[in-house]
Amino acid sequence: MATTTNITTTYAGNFASKYVSAMILSGNTIANGLIEVKPNIKFKEVLKRLEISAITADASCDFSDTSTVTLTERIIQPKELQVNLELCKTPFQSDWEAESMGYSALNQNLPKKFSDYFIGKISEKVAAKTELDIWSGTAGAGAFDGFTTLLSADSAHTGAKKIAGEAVTPANVVANLGLVIDAIPEQLLQNEGLYVYVANNVFRAYKRSLALVGGSLEGNNQDINVTMFDGIKVVAVNGLPSNMMIASIKDNLFFGTGLISDYNEVSVLDMADKDGSKNVRFIARYTAGVQYAVVEDIVSFGLGL
Repeated sequence: MATTTNITTTYAGNFASKYVSAMILSGNTIANGLIEVKPNIKFKEVLKRLEISAITADASCDFSDTSTVTLTERIIQPKELQVNLELCKTPFQSDWEAESMGYSALNQNLPKKFSDYFIGKISEKVAAKTELDIWSGTAGAGAFDGFTTLLSADSAHTGAKKIAGEAVTPANVVANLGLVIDAIPEQLLQNEGLYVYVANNVFRAYKRSLALVGGSLEGNNQDINVTMFDGIKVVAVNGLPSNMMIASIKDNLFFGTGLISDYNEVSVLDMADKDGSKNVRFIARYTAGVQYAVVEDIVSFGLGL
């Protein structure tokens, strides 16, 4: 059965402008390199974690082991996902681009401008859904577990690094950002890849708090919503739910997939010469999943809200 297609048209001559639609949420985490991407995972991959205890000891004449090396692992297993849509050509026969479909009753094509636009919208929708799942997804139909879900279920993520949180406002955002940064392990504070990932409402609250005192965003980048707080990068990510924050180094957070190019490929299958119908199918298949390597190197705020 074809996907329901509703076309509202005000036909007035040949179509001469671009299709437009409301802007949808875009996936800024992967696009801006805010976490590590591990491509070419066929099924699953092991993330190795190596820990070394106190390594030095007083010198002696004999060899005496001075430390303990512990090697553990976490598994990242991308989930296979798909998009299947089917449109019937008939509603387009009386629409703006009817002439571009051809005049044959048998061999018709979807209007090229619409087809190109529709493929672009599918890609944007996939990017938006992937962005949401990276941070807050819950495994189910068409979704995979995100970082907030994994952290909430991890018994090792506890204590001072798991901050209960509260509704963030311009009045309390500075104090709450301070709580997150104070909980970051000391050895990570000078790491260039350290970020405090925040929900959009937290970032807006911080901008407003600065405006109230006549300040401005320090080191603001026009390409992504990023600023500095206590010398640490604070970045807004679209997938985090309101009032939440996660602090970690970017190479501790992983997005796994098969082929990155799968995200840019939408197959178009005209069914006319296969079953005699006027249907056109749009098909996308890809894999996606996230995992972190060292939970002790992560600070969260607001997981229980």
